[in-house]
Amino acid sequence: MIRNYILVTLRSLRKNKVYAAINIAGLSMGLTSTILILLWVYDETSYDRFHPKADRIYQVMANVNYDGTLHTWGAAPAAAYEGIKTSDPRVANTALADWGSDHLLSVGEKSIRKQGRHVTPEFLKMFEFPLLKGNRDKVLLDEGSLVISEAVAKALFGDADPINQLVLVDNKYQQKVTGVMNNIPVNSSLQFDCLLPWRLYENHSPDRSNVRSNWGNYSYPVYVELRDPESRADVEQVIGDLGDRNLKSDVKHTFFLFPLLEWRLYDHFENGKTAGGRIEYVQMFSLIAIFILVIACINFMNLATARSERRAREVGIRKSVGSRRHDLVFQFLAESFAIALIAFVISVLLAELLLPAYNALVQKELSIPYGQASFWIFAGTITFFTGIVAGSYPAFYLSSFQPAMVLKGKAQIGKSSGTPRKVLVTLQFGFSILLILGTLVVYRQIQHVKGRDIGYDRESLVTFQVNADLAKSYQPFKQALLQSGVVASVTRSNFPITNPNSWSFLGWPGQSADQKLIFCDLATEYDFTKTMGINVLMGRDFSEDFPGDTASIVINRAALEAMGLKDPIGQELDLGQGRKRKLIGVVENTVMGSAYETVGPMFVEFIPTWFNVITVRLDKTKDIEASLKSVEAVFKNYSPAYPFEFKFVDAEFQKKFTDITLTGKLANLFALLALAVTGLGLFGLASFIAEQRTKEIGIRKVLGASVSSIVALLSKDFSKLVLLAFALSCPFAWWMLNEFLQRYSYHIDIPLWIFPLTGAAALLFALAIVGTQALFSAQANPAKTLNEN
Repeated sequence: MIRNYILVTLRSLRKNKVYAAINIAGLSMGLTSTILILLWVYDETSYDRFHPKADRIYQVMANVNYDGTLHTWGAAPAAAYEGIKTSDPRVANTALADWGSDHLLSVGEKSIRKQGRHVTPEFLKMFEFPLLKGNRDKVLLDEGSLVISEAVAKALFGDADPINQLVLVDNKYQQKVTGVMNNIPVNSSLQFDCLLPWRLYENHSPDRSNVRSNWGNYSYPVYVELRDPESRADVEQVIGDLGDRNLKSDVKHTFFLFPLLEWRLYDHFENGKTAGGRIEYVQMFSLIAIFILVIACINFMNLATARSERRAREVGIRKSVGSRRHDLVFQFLAESFAIALIAFVISVLLAELLLPAYNALVQKELSIPYGQASFWIFAGTITFFTGIVAGSYPAFYLSSFQPAMVLKGKAQIGKSSGTPRKVLVTLQFGFSILLILGTLVVYRQIQHVKGRDIGYDRESLVTFQVNADLAKSYQPFKQALLQSGVVASVTRSNFPITNPNSWSFLGWPGQSADQKLIFCDLATEYDFTKTMGINVLMGRDFSEDFPGDTASIVINRAALEAMGLKDPIGQELDLGQGRKRKLIGVVENTVMGSAYETVGPMFVEFIPTWFNVITVRLDKTKDIEASLKSVEAVFKNYSPAYPFEFKFVDAEFQKKFTDITLTGKLANLFALLALAVTGLGLFGLASFIAEQRTKEIGIRKVLGASVSSIVALLSKDFSKLVLLAFALSCPFAWWMLNEFLQRYSYHIDIPLWIFPLTGAAALLFALAIVGTQALFSAQANPAKTLNEN
């Protein structure tokens, strides 16, 4: 029986080469799109799952009640490291770390700059990154220890054993290599190349000596391992007010535990609760994959039911010689599975060919995991699903024919399938219109945000991290840069202008008891506004002509509006802990954080000792490369041990659009593929219907019908379906896209003209395909078509 199914299936495919090719091409394109999308989805959802204790590890976060709502902070006091560990026996362990920074690692003449983190010894016990060498319980106990990745070991020591070898870190500390890790997986939220002991961080800086006893400094990631993940809610009840119990404050802080398995996908919070994140992109593209696959399956169903007249006599003969209905169902499903299997094999080959370009687009290193059982389970499932979805309706429809009626020619074959076919075509175009509308709105949102006035001039701005050498010789280094002839201005600050990372409270005259605002806290010195190109709206910036500016402060326009100060210049503002500052200037709002959000209040302090970044404005020139070489020469003169590594502010600003730009590009790509699959199916369906109506067209031409009237006649039904799809999809698209845009404070309003434009484009696309087939049929010689049997 199975052999018979296979033979009949192969015979049917060979006999109907054109329609089999259309079906296979449509399914292959749909499956290729699905595979590429699901590879991206799988990668996104695989983050951090390789940790053996992944379901028991959390980061301590804080919900802070101010400005009438809850704001979520991704940092905690270092004091919580020991405080939480001793607060509840259900806590198995805690670990403390810094946020990581670049460190210079030197061995003899070799020097490399790599990302490193200072961590407490428990870190590697909780996050079990595989160690190639060393004991994870001991590698970070000593202040002079160092754990490096396999890639760093190879770069510094070649094939020699790195254990117990000395590495000079930041030109300051001789650290002994005590462990070598596997290279950190790309699907890890924590990325670093080396680990340094927390005690090294704590013991060699006066301002960090009491950090583990300071409950008011919310600046560090603190990690918690629970014995049982089911106890999370109970532990949160215990530790929730731990910070407030140890530090009396009129601002309430509530600790909670953020699961490791949600770090990647659920990092957006609103009013103290998880409100999405990258999971929204995962869901959106999963939905697009389903849409495209369904569109491809609809093609198969439409063509199979449209061609039912040609299979009717076969069904009638089979039933008359004893075939039961379920035998016929199995036969038609076998044909569907065969096409689905062929299409899947082709789609895997296409996916392999497209992966290099696709990886460049999504900036990942995706590959098809042939060695994993999950891939073969997926392959079987998707082939079975496609075969069932694409073949079920045609199979049950064709097998329902009555042999007596069919063989006598009295059955109206194909007529009853007309309505379902129209519904399916409408669905196809509805999905396609939805995707096109989505791509247009995303594109306009990207352009809207990119064209926003960001409040500073990012052209010709270059930043580089401060190192130990530059920290000691900043003033002569600055003067040397200004004398180089290629630099217009230089300043330094505690963070780069594209990445604010410091926040504080600020008091002002007339502030009511219930007014609590969080301010971005920028520390800098002279020439900041000049270097950044920020407009001073009132007063002035810090100046060497005013020695008292060390006790001064500058705010932005958003801060002034929030404070409601009528005559701000000269007012005294309160930074807390007895620190009073005289307000000397108000500057324009600058977009430092998210480009999609409104600019929040900010103040600028004069603190020359608190700086991590140097920003240089180059003189405008066509030869940027020559200017950078001049800057590098000055840099090497003052910091010869460190590599000259810099970032263009303009390029860093563009990174803010990485997610939404990727969304736009992928949406464009898969919308075009969906449209191509729809067009392919429409071509097959239109050509078949035109073929069915050949004699009708011949009679109409004999009776005097023009070619244009025949084309209009054949195109009319499809035009109605496209217009219906447009009418049904527009309200849903409006709702869905508005929900998408509401994620951003700074967003466009959906322009009404997008809808008729998309509808017109979809209609023209359909008419171009159907009209071509209709025109070909209308131009045929009626004498020839009417004489055909």
